[in-house]
Amino acid sequence: MKVLCLTGMPGCGKEELIRVAQELGFSVVRMGDTVREEAARRMLGTSDEAIGGFAHREREAHGYGVWAERTLPRVVGEHILIDGLRGSAELEAFRKALGESLQVVAVHASPRVRFARLRARNRSDAPASWEEFLVRDRRELAWGLGDVIATADFLIVNEGDLGSFRARAREVLESVLGGSSHVP
Repeated sequence: MKVLCLTGMPGCGKEELIRVAQELGFSVVRMGDTVREEAARRMLGTSDEAIGGFAHREREAHGYGVWAERTLPRVVGEHILIDGLRGSAELEAFRKALGESLQVVAVHASPRVRFARLRARNRSDAPASWEEFLVRDRRELAWGLGDVIATADFLIVNEGDLGSFRARAREVLESVLGGSSHVP
C-alpha cells in the first residue's frame, strides 16, 4: 500500500494535484469531507467560519489528531492520497495507523496568489476580504500546518502556469508509485 498525505495552505493548488493523482489511479480521501459531514450532521452551516470554527473546537476538545482518527476508516485501497493534512498530530495519527512509509506532499503558493485563487473559486468558504483570508491562514497555521509543510517529503511550488504544475505533480506522484524515494 502506498499512502501519501497532501498538505498546503488554502488556495495553493491541492485540487489540481488531486486531479493528477486520480488520473494515475490514486484513491482520494478528503479529511475535509469528514469535517463537513459532521458539521452538516450538526447543522452548523457551510461558511468557512462555521466549518473552520467547528474543526478547531473539535481539535481543542479531542486533540489535534482527531480529524485524522475520524478519517482513518475511509482509508482503503492500494494507492491512497489523503487530502487535508493540517498538523503534526494528524500526521502522527496516520503514521501510527498506516506505517512509517507514509509520505507527505506539500504544495506551496504565495499568499497573494492564493487569495486571488480563493476569490476566483467563488465557493461558500471563499474569503470576502484580505483580512478574512489572513484570519483563515492564521487559524490553519496555529493547527501546525506550517510544520507539516516544512517537513514534507516533497514540496511543489505552484506559482506558474497550470501545465507546468501538473507536470511536476505527475512526476512526483509517478516517482512514489515507482518506489523511488527521491525526486530530483
